Amino acid sequence: MPAISRRDFLRIGTESLLALSGILGLGVLIRYLSYQPEPPPPDQHIAGQETDFPPGSRTVLSGIPALLIHSTNGFQAISLVCPHLGCTVQEKTGRLTCPCHGSQFDEDGLVTRRPAAQALKTLGVEVSPDGAVIVYS
Repeated sequence: MPAISRRDFLRIGTESLLALSGILGLGVLIRYLSYQPEPPPPDQHIAGQETDFPPGSRTVLSGIPALLIHSTNGFQAISLVCPHLGCTVQEKTGRLTCPCHGSQFDEDGLVTRRPAAQALKTLGVEVSPDGAVIVYS
């Protein structure tokens, strides 16, 4: 068996490492391109029965997160996701306060203290014929 020169040994080693790197890179690229994100959360949530929310009530729905308000005009819902950076706003003594950066909103979701520049998002609410309160996010 003929002896391999140092130059041939280094060339074979380099080519082998490059081929292995290419195969591994191709595998990573295939995995990246075949990524399937999680399905988005459902856009409607059943909050409960209409009788669970007496007129004048303000109920925090932590699963959405939203504030469900039952007034004499019917139901309305306000998202509790701060438009500044997406933190969950907390209700404290009639005010809605963002714990992340201190933004404050009035009971209707309008900005009373920055850094948030936009009001809280209004969500759709519907009462089904069987009395279920459905909130659309």
